[in-house]
Amino acid sequence: MRKRMNEETKVRIVKEAISGVKVGVLARLYDLHPETVRTWVREHRESIPPEEIPLTDEHLEELKRLQDVEDRYEKAIKVLGEKELEIEILRDLLKKKNPAYQKDLR
Repeated sequence: MRKRMNEETKVRIVKEAISGVKVGVLARLYDLHPETVRTWVREHRESIPPEEIPLTDEHLEELKRLQDVEDRYEKAIKVLGEKELEIEILRDLLKKKNPAYQKDLR
């Protein structure tokens, strides 16, 4: 299924590409094919004035922040999964009668 991007979004992506963010990174970020981004850059390069092009440092900081958020999210999901497993084990133990004690071994 094809995604339709409005013109404002296309221009924003083109500005990011012109400012120095790699096309592959932008393509992954916006879930697009890299060649689509390159085509948009060719189409819109002339229509964007130089003063509207953001600085590369701003984008790098934003990408680092996003990567940090994604890392923390993955860690939280892992911890949540571990806690759910512990809860399931404890519920199973509660269902058993005297689960921690062995019967008379003699």
